[in-house]
Amino acid sequence: VAAADVNEDGKIDIIVANYWGNTVGVLLNTGSGIFAAQVTYSTGGSSAPSFVAATDVNADGKADIIVTNSGLNNVGVLLNVGGITFTSQV
Repeated sequence: VAAADVNEDGKIDIIVANYWGNTVGVLLNTGSGIFAAQVTYSTGGSSAPSFVAATDVNADGKADIIVTNSGLNNVGVLLNVGGITFTSQV
């Protein structure tokens, strides 16, 4: 689990690794102590994502997602292109 302002609205959102679903999920903070339904992004078949972190990897001012993929034995990055849109894992 990681926390970052993914959509640049000043509220801290939640990022999770969905091991069995082979996805990472983002839950947007509504500002009232409630989070919106999870939006998921694929990490690839049999990737088994285990851990996530959030930081600005490419120096564009947006929180990107770093994910460890236990099933693939690698680390991937999903770049934030704005709002709640991320690139495919690289």
